[in-house]
Amino acid sequence: MATASETSTTTRRLYLGIDVGGTGIKLGVVDDSGAALGHAQIDTEHERGAADGVSRILGAAQGIVDELNLSWDDIDALGIGTPGTMDIRAGQLLHMPNMSGWDEFPIRSYLEEQAGKPVAFMNDGTAAAYGEFWAGRGKECSSIVMLTLGTGVGGGIIISGRSLDGEHSHGSECGHIIIDGSPHARRCPCGQLGHLEAYVSATSVAQRTLEGLRDGADSSLTEFLENEAELSAFSVFEHAQSKDAFAIRVIEETAVYLSIGITSIMHILDPDMVILGGAMNFGAHDTESGRMFMKTIRDKVAGATFPVLAEQTMIDFASLGNHCGFIGAAGIARAQFGTAN
Repeated sequence: MATASETSTTTRRLYLGIDVGGTGIKLGVVDDSGAALGHAQIDTEHERGAADGVSRILGAAQGIVDELNLSWDDIDALGIGTPGTMDIRAGQLLHMPNMSGWDEFPIRSYLEEQAGKPVAFMNDGTAAAYGEFWAGRGKECSSIVMLTLGTGVGGGIIISGRSLDGEHSHGSECGHIIIDGSPHARRCPCGQLGHLEAYVSATSVAQRTLEGLRDGADSSLTEFLENEAELSAFSVFEHAQSKDAFAIRVIEETAVYLSIGITSIMHILDPDMVILGGAMNFGAHDTESGRMFMKTIRDKVAGATFPVLAEQTMIDFASLGNHCGFIGAAGIARAQFGTAN
């Protein structure tokens, strides 16, 4: 089901942004100012293959266009962001973890052929970062780094309005900064030791919590020892909101680990702002846990960076929610094929 705004227009240039995830695909028609005029979400159903996924994406896109009383001719270009490894220059997906049927797929050329429009192709973390840079929390900045905290940890880097993709299409992989070089460091899902993702993802929060409970932590979370699979980062957040001291400590520790990665990023890139997005924000500024999470990060970073960076680099939560990916994908399509004002 598409959700459309009341305002539609054919006087502005319009773009379709697509944010592909392992379980869901978000897409929307975005105008030249970064406003989402209409959007939809469909199930990925990755086992049906990438070609089928593209067909269903374009079907959902046509539904949005129809609701906005537009025609397909009103769409100037498409942008698509995907997870996994890729060759951006070739427009090729390489390996898509948890998305069987999408490996080694020529996503850009196939989508261009089916849509009859030019297509910009990017990493999903880059799409999210560009969305916040163009139309969200970072819109007053010239450079930002965004970390997306969820099942894993994604990243996107925008410098002077351009995404940092890297020579081999794998720049901006901030989740794989090494924050623990010891032989006993936690193992990242990628297989390596000590990566940031192994400490600050939602998966890690749940795992570290379980380890503490098994070691005898005094916490209301002990109820999950009877069904460990039910424990999630959201469970930790809920118990922290109820003043569970152990849950609060887990969130604080997550903030400390994250501050180590952010400190390295700031010393290397010196961005205007570091933005934290994704589902795992512990309620952001709307909750005591979220505010504590952010304060701990800021305090730890301030104590570890050069004073000028501590004073002048902003660190904050994202503002676009789960729309940032498709808005950013549309924005990069605009930058590549449209008139960037």
